[in-house]
Amino acid sequence: MKRVVSISLGSSKRDHQVEAEFLGEKFRIERIGTDGDMGRMISLIRELDGKVDAFGLGGMDLYIRVGSRRYLLRDAARIVRAARLTPIVDGGGLKDTLERRVIDFLDREGIVEFRGKRVLLVSAVDRFGMAEALDAAGADLICGDLIFGLGIPVPIRSLRKFQRVAYLAAPLVRLLPFKLLYPTGKEQEKIDNRYQRYYEEAEIIAGDFLFIRRYLPPELPGKIIITNTVTSADVEELGRRRLKTLITTTPEFHGRSFGTNVMEGVLLTLSGKRAEEVTPEDYNRLLDQLDFKPRIVNLN
Repeated sequence: MKRVVSISLGSSKRDHQVEAEFLGEKFRIERIGTDGDMGRMISLIRELDGKVDAFGLGGMDLYIRVGSRRYLLRDAARIVRAARLTPIVDGGGLKDTLERRVIDFLDREGIVEFRGKRVLLVSAVDRFGMAEALDAAGADLICGDLIFGLGIPVPIRSLRKFQRVAYLAAPLVRLLPFKLLYPTGKEQEKIDNRYQRYYEEAEIIAGDFLFIRRYLPPELPGKIIITNTVTSADVEELGRRRLKTLITTTPEFHGRSFGTNVMEGVLLTLSGKRAEEVTPEDYNRLLDQLDFKPRIVNLN
C-alpha cells in the first residue's frame, strides 16, 4: 500500500486519515498538524523521510506564484530541506491544473454562472490558476492579497492590477516570517470580523478555507464558497452562517476533503516520476483518468 502524509503547520485538531484506491492502487493518506511549530514539522519529515511515498506540505505554500514566475518562501524552503529521500509537494501543481478545471466545469455545466459575478479570491498568489480561470470566465474578480495577507485594506479589482502589484511585492514578501502572512497554530481558530464588508460585497468567496474562515462574518446568506480542506464541523459552521452552497475542488473522503498538497502527493506517486519531472500535462492526464468532480453541498 502506498502512503502519502501531509505534514501541516496547521492545527492538530484537523488531523484525519483514510484508505482509498486510485487507478487500482491502494493508498493510505493522512494529515498530521503541528499547531504552528515549524521545528516539529522538520522533525516529523526527518522521522518519516524514506518511509513514505510522498509528503504534502500543508498549511503553507512553498512558492508565491504569479504568472510564470515563482518566488520561493524562505521559511518553507527551510522545512522542505529536511526531506532527503521522499518527494515533498505543496499542492501548487494541482492548484494550477485541477482548480482551473473545476472553474471551467462549474461554468460549462451551468452550476455556477461566473460572468459578471463579484468573486472575492482571498489570496490570488495562493491560487493563481484559479484567478486566471475566474478572469477567463468573466468574473468581476477581487483579489484580497493585500487585505488578508498583509492587513492593508485595499482590494485589487482586476487580475492585471494584481499581477503588477504582485511582481513588485513578491521579492520582499517571500522573505517575511510565514506567520505574518497566514494564520498558523491557534491563530487558525480565531475569527476576525474587521474585513467583513469585502465578504458582504462579493457574491462568491473563493480560496484557502482557513483564510476564508478567519475573516468569516457571523452571517452570509445566499453566498457561494469555492475552497477545499473542509471538515464536517466546517460544513456545519457554514450552514449556521446561512451560506447557500459549498463547493470543494478536491473530492470527499469519509466526510472530509483533503488539501491539494495531499492529492498532489497521490498524483505524484501514481505518475511514477520524480517531483521535478512532473508536468501540467502529466497532472491533466491523471485527472482525466481519475475523473475527479468537485463536491457540491447545498447548505440552506
